[in-house]
Amino acid sequence: MTTRADFARVKKTGQAKAGRFVILSTLADPSLVTLRTGFITTKRSGKAHDRTLLRRRFRSLVQSHAPEFSEIRRFLVTIARPGASQATFDELEADWLRQARRLGLFPRPEEKS
Repeated sequence: MTTRADFARVKKTGQAKAGRFVILSTLADPSLVTLRTGFITTKRSGKAHDRTLLRRRFRSLVQSHAPEFSEIRRFLVTIARPGASQATFDELEADWLRQARRLGLFPRPEEKS
């Protein structure tokens, strides 16, 4: 995602769940071909090198877990909360996955077949 309008649309009409380290927002859009992601790391998240590291970690999480999503035609925004830069990768991953499950991004066990 690159345009401010996309971020605003996800914020206004999408769903969001907040965890300890991340806020995950999503909006299903059938007109999309694939998953569109965006990452928000403000100065409150940490210094410049911390924000860069967070974006790399978020990108890695999306690359490794997005193929498991039940529907990939959606916008997905990951927002770093203050304190996220002090979290380990495992803590970030656990929090990110928890919020993704709460948003229903993964198929339910009975739907896997």
